[in-house]
Amino acid sequence: MNFLWVALGGAIGAVLRYTISLIPVKTTFPVLTLVTNIIGAIAIGFITGFVLSRKEVSQNLILFTKTGLCGGFTTFSTFSLEAFQLFERREYLSGGAYVILSVVCCIAGIWFGEKLGKQ
Repeated sequence: MNFLWVALGGAIGAVLRYTISLIPVKTTFPVLTLVTNIIGAIAIGFITGFVLSRKEVSQNLILFTKTGLCGGFTTFSTFSLEAFQLFERREYLSGGAYVILSVVCCIAGIWFGEKLGKQ
């Protein structure tokens, strides 16, 4: 049954990620992946904070949201590919900014989301 909760959350997360990728953006900078990863970081931080501040949270809900939804939504493999491609095209400034922004903003997003979740 656990697999079902993860699969359902993952499917919804993947559809949400795909929906964001359809937003028309006119730049070579992978802004939509960056935004997706930040939203995902805030979401997983919120879920963690929510779970930590509650005594009884369904393990199924955790599997659905944290493992499934967030796992299907965030795009670390896509982030890695896009960073590699920026460096490969010798767009070192954009590539470096993308990597730094992704890491810093996503860690901050987890902190922010956890604070929200604990309220």
